[in-house]
Amino acid sequence: MSNKILELREIKREFRMGAEVVRALKGVSFDVVSGEFLTIMGSSGSGKTTLLNTLGCLDKPSSGTYLLDGVDVGTLGRNELARLRNLKIGFVFQSYNLLPRTSALENVELPLLYNKAISAKDRRDRATRALQAVNLGDRLDHTPNQLSGGQQQRVAIARALVNEPVMILADEATGNLDSRSSYSIMALLQDLNQNQGKTIVFVTHEPDIASFSSRTITLRDGKVMKDSPNENRRSAKEVLAALPPSDDYLPAVEGAGAVGGETKGNEPK
Repeated sequence: MSNKILELREIKREFRMGAEVVRALKGVSFDVVSGEFLTIMGSSGSGKTTLLNTLGCLDKPSSGTYLLDGVDVGTLGRNELARLRNLKIGFVFQSYNLLPRTSALENVELPLLYNKAISAKDRRDRATRALQAVNLGDRLDHTPNQLSGGQQQRVAIARALVNEPVMILADEATGNLDSRSSYSIMALLQDLNQNQGKTIVFVTHEPDIASFSSRTITLRDGKVMKDSPNENRRSAKEVLAALPPSDDYLPAVEGAGAVGGETKGNEPK
């Protein structure tokens, strides 16, 4: 039997703006099972951001039921929600949200600081392993301004992985990247999904990016208009390999940095 990570039933979200009631979500229902790679698409005003905030336990629906890894989110208080977010969800944002004067290793350690049961040594070891998993084992001491945009996003993904969450929730995670870096990040996420079994929910407005997932949900006017598997799922690694050579990128090497071809000699000045 499939292990359901997310269960949404008739989720509605209404906002009052003066005398007017805005219905952002109008009865959204779907499930996400363990090991799935789901993309959620929708234009501006579709309810995508409201749904994202609901999935990330940043906002509660006006009605309906949301279960995250079997926990009814609607029954939790503010502190319980904060703990659930920290333990169950790894967030990846469009703007990276890294501390600018802090090393990659220290940025990745941040979610673990809230867990007093983890020692400083364990925290460092787990953060190091997370950075190695995203091919940045040789960038532990680099600050964000010493990393390319793609590398900064890899640090953000490592930070999302460090607590071993049940779901990675990515919000337009390729929105600030060029095509090559975008495909590099999608290749990494596909690897995490297919080879490590990570459950990923990726919010995007780009059909090109959605084609790398196993399933796409399309929102319009606060409703699910389409929910279908991607039968012709593309390989981001193959798309990346087919791109013409660029003077801005060195060829990929085996081992660290092989996904996306960002190597040490590529570091911005």
